Amino acid sequence: MTSGAARPVKRSFSIRGHRTSISLEAPFWDALKEAASREGVSLASLIARIDEARGTAGLSSAVRIWILEDVRTVASVTQYDGGNRD
Repeated sequence: MTSGAARPVKRSFSIRGHRTSISLEAPFWDALKEAASREGVSLASLIARIDEARGTAGLSSAVRIWILEDVRTVASVTQYDGGNRD
């Protein structure tokens, strides 16, 4: 990992008319953009959806956890062999 990847990058968004910002490291931003593209939604829309489901967690933490769950889901779908028992 390069030192630049470890430094959080802050970005601002408007969620339901409220301005907020979150700080994530570059690899998390990349994963979030890939997920939004895969789902066919804007980055702001995906963050708003994560925000709605986050409960009491901070938004940056909720986004990181969502990304982890998304990566695990994509990996499990990719590794699924269709149930063949050969």
